[in-house]
Amino acid sequence: MPYVKITSNTPIPAEKREALKTRLGRDIEILGKNEMWLMVDFCENSPLYFNGTNAPAAIAGVDLLGAVRAEAYDKFTAAVTELIYKQLKVPPDRIFIKYSEYKHWGLNGENL
Repeated sequence: MPYVKITSNTPIPAEKREALKTRLGRDIEILGKNEMWLMVDFCENSPLYFNGTNAPAAIAGVDLLGAVRAEAYDKFTAAVTELIYKQLKVPPDRIFIKYSEYKHWGLNGENL
């Protein structure tokens, strides 16, 4: 199950959340996952500072069950950076993507 959380110090209106969620549902396939298991979370207007300023910035945390090849991470980072720039107008040099891989993930009272 992939979990993607996008935190930004900009507003994320409903139509932008929908566009982000839809595109992430397609792009998650880059990592060998699918939208059926994707959970997306948004945190807007966060008091986020980078490089000493609160100019538009964002960080996307991507939590995954299992490991993914480095080439897939490269492609997904490029896709998510472009997506956040297009939808939230955060410059690419102010967008971080971080990844965490897990061996165990629980759902419905069981481990996957």
